[in-house]
Amino acid sequence: MKINKLWILCLLILCSCSTKNEEDIVSRGFERAELQLSAQLKVVPEPNEYPRTIKGGKLKTTKKNDWTEGFYPGCLWYVYEHNHNENWKESAIKWTEALEPLKKLTNHHDIGFLMYCSFGNAYRLTGNETYKDILVESARSLCTRFNQKTGCIESWNYRKAWNGIDEWFYPVIIDNMMNLELLYFATKVTGDSVYANIANAHAETTAKNQFRADYSNYHVVNYDEETGKVLHKATCQGFSDNSAWARGQAWAIYGYTMAYRETKRKDFLDMAIHTADFWLNHPNLPEDGVPYWDFNAGQEGFVPDWNYDPQMFKEVPRDASAAAIAASAFLELTDYVDDGEKYEQAAEHILKSLSSPLYLAESGTNCNFILMHSVGSIPHGSEIDVPLVYADYYYLEALLRYSKKQK
Repeated sequence: MKINKLWILCLLILCSCSTKNEEDIVSRGFERAELQLSAQLKVVPEPNEYPRTIKGGKLKTTKKNDWTEGFYPGCLWYVYEHNHNENWKESAIKWTEALEPLKKLTNHHDIGFLMYCSFGNAYRLTGNETYKDILVESARSLCTRFNQKTGCIESWNYRKAWNGIDEWFYPVIIDNMMNLELLYFATKVTGDSVYANIANAHAETTAKNQFRADYSNYHVVNYDEETGKVLHKATCQGFSDNSAWARGQAWAIYGYTMAYRETKRKDFLDMAIHTADFWLNHPNLPEDGVPYWDFNAGQEGFVPDWNYDPQMFKEVPRDASAAAIAASAFLELTDYVDDGEKYEQAAEHILKSLSSPLYLAESGTNCNFILMHSVGSIPHGSEIDVPLVYADYYYLEALLRYSKKQK
């Protein structure tokens, strides 16, 4: 009897410590987020320019003509969702509604990031029907980039590859999987299947053409828009055409997990599992769970077309944004599979790392962004080892998902 009582006491202590640790991750992250974003809102008080990163030690913002603006109001919505403070809601509304003109954007695919991360969270948390209508119009705009012959949504307009020779007439990037959530939403609220049909077609085509046998992916697939034939498989922001760009892998895990949620299609779930397992089982994944910007950067057999100088980096840069996206995806994926515990443990491990002093910025530093050590595009020589607004967004989303699982 004494042994049983002792065992029960030890178990209760362990559970208590575990729960406290889990609460610490969430509370630490959101307390820091409130401090940082409060200060940032004072630096940029009006939604004319949107915080994105740091350049030359100073805050870099974007006007409403890029792809990252929706993440900032999304961060504000997540803080409001956590603390229910009306002041945060007011700020989130202001920074969201300023993006309304972008509902007509048709010159690139990122309208999903722009509008669903902002207005999508706004509608979810307020039920304001005006936001729903804006999202549906945004979905219509995204649909204009779909081509029946290619079976997918064009990401970028014409450009050339890094080799300066290959021409990308109809480039589709793995990031585009994230924009499908806007289309699924539009079908749910309108009853019109056209949006979901396009989303499904894009996910199917991407699964067929954008992945290798090991379920890593090509960043870019270029199609012939007249025949639908695949012309090139390449990278733009990764190390080499045949390498596994970390954020691209995270987009794939998240995108197919979301596609399964919306469709309950087993083929989409299989893709989510395979892409997630590639990440978790990769021999070059650092011990703290935060990946190098590319899983194969500098490795033998991976040759970049861009001018890579390994002497630029004492260590291969990490990408906290990729880690945050993956953590959020893992937390959702755990609900859909029998062995989901391994994905939840992986997400928890990542969040513990991101919530440590190695990645979580001290209050008043980092130009008031939350996380440090992300990578935008090393091939372009931009946003290397800096904060990125979308890293903050998916970190807060992951913390919320994690918190809900502990209740």
